[in-house]
Amino acid sequence: MTTKATTSLIEHLFKEHERFLWSVCYRMTGNAADADDLVQETFVRAINSPPAKLDQPLRPWLVQVAINLSRDLLRRRKRQAYEGIWLPSPIETDSKQFQELAAGDDPSARYDLLESVSFAFLLALEALTPSQRAVLLLRDVFDYSVAETSSALQMSESNVKTTLHRARRAMSDYDHSRQIPTLELQTRTRQTMEKFLLCLTGNDVAGIENLLAGDVRQLSDGGGEFITARVPIIGRAKVALFNLRVIQLAKLTEVKFGWQMLNGLPALVTDYPQAPSPYARRVVTLCELDAGGRIKRIHNVSATRKLTAVRPVD
Repeated sequence: MTTKATTSLIEHLFKEHERFLWSVCYRMTGNAADADDLVQETFVRAINSPPAKLDQPLRPWLVQVAINLSRDLLRRRKRQAYEGIWLPSPIETDSKQFQELAAGDDPSARYDLLESVSFAFLLALEALTPSQRAVLLLRDVFDYSVAETSSALQMSESNVKTTLHRARRAMSDYDHSRQIPTLELQTRTRQTMEKFLLCLTGNDVAGIENLLAGDVRQLSDGGGEFITARVPIIGRAKVALFNLRVIQLAKLTEVKFGWQMLNGLPALVTDYPQAPSPYARRVVTLCELDAGGRIKRIHNVSATRKLTAVRPVD
């Protein structure tokens, strides 16, 4: 086969697996922009150094390359200091592309495709080593067999089993309190966030605190670009005060609010078109509820590179 014919074939085959590769890379890195780059690099590798046997399924080889690139990125990220708090980047989960991919969920998988992009899940993955993360995702999200995982990660089957055991043990706290993003949870989260926003705009301190869990934590990721809280804000009183100050500042400038379904739950997207530097012009807010329906986590993401997959407010 000529080089041109080989390139054409790889391009055709790659398009069949591009979305799946992106879904793997996003879960590996927690960053949509990084996933874009990794999928592109996987394609470049496929063109420059294609597998020897193009008559065999291409996906196993592509997954192996994509995960190796993802593990390398995670190792580099752990060596580099991140300014402030690191949070995942939000992605749309009510898009046609995501719904089509999620339709292929295997019911035997430990975590489905929607839960595995939730902020709670992605943050729990941060406690794992890159290899543990890769094994857990392939085995418990994408339902790879031990043999398939062994081949994709170039690990022995016994090592895959041991690594998975350690990864599951590291995820035990998440598993104990996990809340699967069902339609009921999505509705409850939207209603609670709307009440919270109403109380904030009305300066209803008692109402705000009543919606917050006693151990509520607010985490903000500005990527070092913008003014934001660089340490967690903990406790009802402090979280309430912080958000009251934010809403008062918001009243001084033009603001656009919009709701989007991001990472399995409704999220508030706030655009500040006239915000002066070094204030962010877009902030995405996602909340997690506790078992009693109160807000236990508030995540604010404003770092520019983290918001590449979020639509502007209409």
